[in-house]
Amino acid sequence: MIRWQTIYEARWILAVLLVPLLLGLYYRYYLVGKAVLVLGVGLLLFVLWFFRDPDRPVPSDESLVASPADGVVADIKEMDEPEVTKKPSLRVGIFLSVFDVHTNKMPLPGKIVHSQRHEGHFYDARDPKASELNECWTWGVETQRAGIVVMRQITGLIARRIVPWAKVGDTLAKGERFGMIRFGSRTEIYLPPGTELTVKVGDKVKGAETVIARLK
Repeated sequence: MIRWQTIYEARWILAVLLVPLLLGLYYRYYLVGKAVLVLGVGLLLFVLWFFRDPDRPVPSDESLVASPADGVVADIKEMDEPEVTKKPSLRVGIFLSVFDVHTNKMPLPGKIVHSQRHEGHFYDARDPKASELNECWTWGVETQRAGIVVMRQITGLIARRIVPWAKVGDTLAKGERFGMIRFGSRTEIYLPPGTELTVKVGDKVKGAETVIARLK
């Protein structure tokens, strides 16, 4: 499914791809022109596929926490959340490859109370130091069942742009989109200690659809 809000973030990439497409069409009767045209069409289809943004069924039970991103659970760690709550938390890190949908969605309904971009490096998102050193965007969401839940969008080696769609003061439903990261990256969620996780490291998850935890 293509959503205009999402595909709009690919506008400059699509504009650049017009060059090989037009050159390929102009020289389509030559072998090189045909090759350029095929390459241009292939890249265009990949970009449209990458910026797909399907609607997903959202778990309605208020105690169930939905995944904020598509990808693979890369790590689970008990630690103090360093920026917003600064309290003991259960962190779930999700790695997004270039083959995953890169829209981030609300894991629980709540009000955005914190939104902050941080400059940093662009290490591979699978590198453990990426969580602390890479450019990122931190979100704090005040929820009714879990207090303030923190999410962090982290750039990667290729993904170098985080796009925020929500702003402080917005109240969003579970599964509603709050932003996206372009190309391979990482999304983290910090939950209250003692939360019952329903996923483990290595599990594949889908944003807004997969239940990753159950609140007590």
